[in-house]
Amino acid sequence: MKNEETAIALCAVGAEKVVSNELKHLGITVLDTSFGRVRFFASIENLYRTLFCLRVADRVLIETARYPAQDLDLMFYNAGNVEWEKYIPEGMGVIVSKIRTNRSKLDDERTIQAMIHKAVADRLCKHYKVERLPEDGKIADIRVYIEKDIVSIMLDVSGDPLFKRGYRTEGGPAPLRETTAAAILLLSGWRRKFPLYDPFCGAGTIAIEAAMFAWDMAPGVGRKFAIADLVIADDTIERTIRKELLARVDFSRRIRIGGSDSDPAAVEAARANMLRAEALAKGVSAATVPAPAPAKTVTVKVSGARPMKKPVVVRFPHQPAFRLLPMENTSAPEDESEGFIVTNPPYGNRLGNIAEAEAVYQRMAHLRSRFPAWKLAVITDHIGFESHFGRKADAVRQITNGATQTYLYVFNNDSPIGAPRKPAPPDPFSAQDPGQGGQSGKDGRVEQTGQESGRVEHARQDGQTGQDEHD
Repeated sequence: MKNEETAIALCAVGAEKVVSNELKHLGITVLDTSFGRVRFFASIENLYRTLFCLRVADRVLIETARYPAQDLDLMFYNAGNVEWEKYIPEGMGVIVSKIRTNRSKLDDERTIQAMIHKAVADRLCKHYKVERLPEDGKIADIRVYIEKDIVSIMLDVSGDPLFKRGYRTEGGPAPLRETTAAAILLLSGWRRKFPLYDPFCGAGTIAIEAAMFAWDMAPGVGRKFAIADLVIADDTIERTIRKELLARVDFSRRIRIGGSDSDPAAVEAARANMLRAEALAKGVSAATVPAPAPAKTVTVKVSGARPMKKPVVVRFPHQPAFRLLPMENTSAPEDESEGFIVTNPPYGNRLGNIAEAEAVYQRMAHLRSRFPAWKLAVITDHIGFESHFGRKADAVRQITNGATQTYLYVFNNDSPIGAPRKPAPPDPFSAQDPGQGGQSGKDGRVEQTGQESGRVEHARQDGQTGQDEHD
């Protein structure tokens, strides 16, 4: 077995640079990036580190083969020559779960799926001297991408998607993926030295991901991965890294992170999810965490769209906190002159309707005056968000949230409609220590829109759908 594997991190289209910088921060060599994928070299130890530590990647896979092929016979022959027995143990079945083809002569996905499965199964049956592979029990997940006649065959080492951290067992009807929440936090320019507030917290995903970052908590430290069932598994490495990462968690820092929502059920879900995240950070099973007691919250009755004359001031305890409070009735504390609002307001396609969502966007304009000098990052699928909000964003970036195409609008609180877009904040991982600031390079910056046309920079080429490719 060679010392290093070629691996691929799958991510949301638009988040590739963030994942690339995360890998570099781990000391891992990045080979190249494409839409929703980052290729890299990694030892078995570093494969475990990517599974534990990557905040924005949705999956990690080993690229077992990469070769040109324009016909099915050549594709089948090369797939069968992979030493699958060095990855897949006796008694494990195989499934080819995903096929993606783009600008290639091989484009019949069902035929490709069947032939790759046969090539792998034939090799393993011959090696283990069995007639057929089991169809139940433990199953190895294989994926195939064919781009410009280059076949890439990959073996999943993640298991459940990496956005399943283990803390969110309660969520709303339109949850934001944990990996997407982490991506927009990093793309917003937020650092843990700044306060952060989410006035549409829902299940608390953005605030909890921020807290995990502030604690130096590896997002996957509390879960298991599919690599544990493969031949290349190393229990000693896994235990050592998990112990090391748990020892790094630091609860002593002052945490100025909070969230609120007008839905009592959402606030209770956020509080329960936060307790589970804290338990995982301490190495405790989230399943053992009891439900939180009902929150003593400030309930505000809102008449129409009018805010209260005396808004409720947001206060930050040393641990992240969630409260029942409408967005219209919040205000920054006087002792917090600057900070970040990072939020995921209602889209209108799954919650309410478009008109209701646009009315919310208009009311969000109050955040500009109630949180002066605070930066604002908003993720929504509404391409016209700026016109309803009443300001032109300093930067806009496309990013997928599952199968939904969304836009990340970043406001520096000084950009009226019609103003040209300014350089966006750098990616935190462009610095050696993301918690301490530092210089940033072009590679870590949020892509900007054209200054004259106002169009959004698209993060895909012709033929790229971007829908659920990273699942």
